Amino acid sequence: MGCKATVGPGVRHREITERRHKAPNSTRLSAKRPALPETIVFGRRPLSSVKLAQGFWAPAFSAARCIVPMRGYFEWTGDKTPKTPHFLHGDGPLSAAGLTWSMGLPNGEKSRCFVVITREARDASGEVHDRMPAFLMPDTWDTWLAPEKLTGDRKAETLAMLEHTSGDVASTIREHVVDRKVSNSRTVDSTDPSLLEPVA
Repeated sequence: MGCKATVGPGVRHREITERRHKAPNSTRLSAKRPALPETIVFGRRPLSSVKLAQGFWAPAFSAARCIVPMRGYFEWTGDKTPKTPHFLHGDGPLSAAGLTWSMGLPNGEKSRCFVVITREARDASGEVHDRMPAFLMPDTWDTWLAPEKLTGDRKAETLAMLEHTSGDVASTIREHVVDRKVSNSRTVDSTDPSLLEPVA
């Protein structure tokens, strides 16, 4: 199964799609993220991730957990522009721990939003950036999505679970440099498979 598109941090795409190639009865799985107006920000910048130790444990968020599927993710290195983009990935689709909520838009409509929870990076991820997504394994999906609020022992157990699963997944992550065209989210074709190919 191959993925024909991936999403970079902070890039607002309407759909992340995993496609099966040349399979007559294949299924298509989609995770939608509404495109938000530039005026909707948290602080000075649009919010695309939240640190594991931050207000994620606040009651408003702790019962609104989601799973963010991804083929991989991009990080950039270098002190000067243009920076060098790296694609970090495993052997197959990854699942990151996320938070979701409904936001009111200026036109009166409601939009479902999400952020990816991040933690201190390690292994290959740590060689490129100091943060990485908090990853989940399939056998922890139901636990993560349980609707109960995270208080007391549940909070400690969930933190321990994320620490364990993130470490297991991080040990399988690999990275390679990709073409700088991926850095321009306004002009790049997000379905272009060459975005994920390594460059010398």
